[in-house]
Amino acid sequence: MTGTPGGWGTPAAGQCDEEVRRLGRALGERVEEVLQRATERVESVSKVKLDASVDECFQRIGRGNTAALASWLAGGDPRDGQASTRRAWHTYGQLAAQSAAPLNEVTKRCLCWRDAVVDVLSARGVEHGVSPAALWQAIAMTQRSIDVTLVRMCETFERERVHIAQELTRREDELAFVATHDQLTGLPNRTLILDRGEQMLGRARRQRKPIAALLIDLDGFTAVNDTLGRAAGDELLRAIAGRFDGLVRDIDALGRIGGDEFVLLVEEFGEDADAQLIAERLREALRAPFTLAGGASSPHPPTGTMRPGTGKEEHTELTLTASIGVATGVRAAVEELLRDADIAMHRAKLEGKNRCVMFERGMHDVVQSRMALEMDLRRALAHDEFFLLYQPTFDLRCMIPTGVEALIRWRSAVRGIVQPNDFIPLLEETGLIVEVGRWALLEACCQGADWRDAGHPVGVAVNVSARQLETDQFVEDVHRAISLSDLPAQALTLEITETALMRNPEHTARRLHAIKELGVRIAIDDFGTGYSSLAHLQRFPVDSLKIDRSFISQLRENPEGETLLRTLVQLGKALSIETLAEGIELPNQLSLLQEERCDSGQGFLFARPLEAGAAETFLQSFSDGGVDAPASNSRRPSAGYELSRNGG
Repeated sequence: MTGTPGGWGTPAAGQCDEEVRRLGRALGERVEEVLQRATERVESVSKVKLDASVDECFQRIGRGNTAALASWLAGGDPRDGQASTRRAWHTYGQLAAQSAAPLNEVTKRCLCWRDAVVDVLSARGVEHGVSPAALWQAIAMTQRSIDVTLVRMCETFERERVHIAQELTRREDELAFVATHDQLTGLPNRTLILDRGEQMLGRARRQRKPIAALLIDLDGFTAVNDTLGRAAGDELLRAIAGRFDGLVRDIDALGRIGGDEFVLLVEEFGEDADAQLIAERLREALRAPFTLAGGASSPHPPTGTMRPGTGKEEHTELTLTASIGVATGVRAAVEELLRDADIAMHRAKLEGKNRCVMFERGMHDVVQSRMALEMDLRRALAHDEFFLLYQPTFDLRCMIPTGVEALIRWRSAVRGIVQPNDFIPLLEETGLIVEVGRWALLEACCQGADWRDAGHPVGVAVNVSARQLETDQFVEDVHRAISLSDLPAQALTLEITETALMRNPEHTARRLHAIKELGVRIAIDDFGTGYSSLAHLQRFPVDSLKIDRSFISQLRENPEGETLLRTLVQLGKALSIETLAEGIELPNQLSLLQEERCDSGQGFLFARPLEAGAAETFLQSFSDGGVDAPASNSRRPSAGYELSRNGG
């Protein structure tokens, strides 16, 4: 026999060769005996219980190694056993490095296998009358094989240990990054921003210099998700983050802390004007259109246009604006600085969006006032403080009232009469509008049914919030209202703005079709101010278009107003949809609408919003013939009724 590159050495030469080969053949016939002896030795020297799968691994390797050693001793090509030996030391090293088996236990099992092989060789040597020299050579070859296995196993163990340590470090770094960064944009998240902010505050106190927090909220970003899909919204956020990141200095901290909110912490700046200049640069970065690749879920993005790209792919171009709140100075904690910036940002939203507002101390009072208003609103429904006014709508052909629009009002025990613009936005923001809207729907239906029982066959229109349309419960609310009130379904019209329709168009369309099956009418409110398109009109079960008051009020000022109004009315005619103009206040407006054959209208020219009793008197006057409809050449609207905002 000759030596091997694997390191197993050279067997006995001359007269020992045949005896060693006999021992090898005898060993090959007793592989299972070797495994049994090895197992018994392990049980006698080790109390450690390994997993069954690990024990099975040792058995499998021991069987392969015994067969390979027997083949080598029997005169086979020693290279045939190298693969088995290599698998053995590699597997043993991995088991130890991965803590499947302690290194000392792996070593014990290797030595127990060696001793079991020696026992079997010794027994077979006596049985076959093998010379001591041949037996010694066979045992030496066995020892050489186990020596190589143990050395290589340790090498593998060390490599695996280093690899595992590096992998653990990498994963720890990844987890640390995930814990401190926004996964979508890669920017620092709120946790890391707060940490960096506290470090900035510490330096600011030592250097007696202020820092600035800029809270950036994207205007109308929800509409992007609703119309183009969440994937497009994510792509847009990444693009915005990239633009912002290109503007900030290394010493500043830019992060994303909410769905459409970014924050920038700035140190080492001069005066408040410098912070405002930074805010303006951020807003300027948004002015260039963003190009989003891929098809959109809606053909009408909130801003911008759809343009074909190269090949078959389509691209969406859109622009966004941002409302930015800025707070400067040194606070006890960075949370306080961010709170003040948030207050200023909400003020920017209230002032019309797309602007920057600096925080002022008096803004805290506004926040506290808002919190008090919210608490009062939560008590209002339970204390029956809400009530409805009703504004009549007229058939413009025969000039008779055909319905009323229900308008919610609040008579607070503490605040008195609160105007709709002062509390409805907060109802929307807090979600209280769902419960209040449910009450208003039932109340209006009951009142409409009472009027019909009294001989006034008018319909009732109720405004619906986008929040109400978010769940299937709204369909149940409508069914419950017409069932409890006994109001004919066709006498109820639900008025929904275009913006509300497009919050979640697929689900909204499904819910409106379910409501339409009840017999209820659907009207698009403020038509012409949002997502007006033939596609949307055909997508939803629309019965009526309410032309926004802005088109009516601008008839005198805008030379193109009549043309635009004519287009909206003709659109309704072409689609066999009723058109209703709101905000009619002057006779010439009425005359023009009649000339364009607009179906219905409402406004102060006919009547202001009325309480239920006054509205019934108004309807009764028409039934008795005691009130004349407004004439086209009249100069003044009807008088005698209290002005109420949000009326037509």
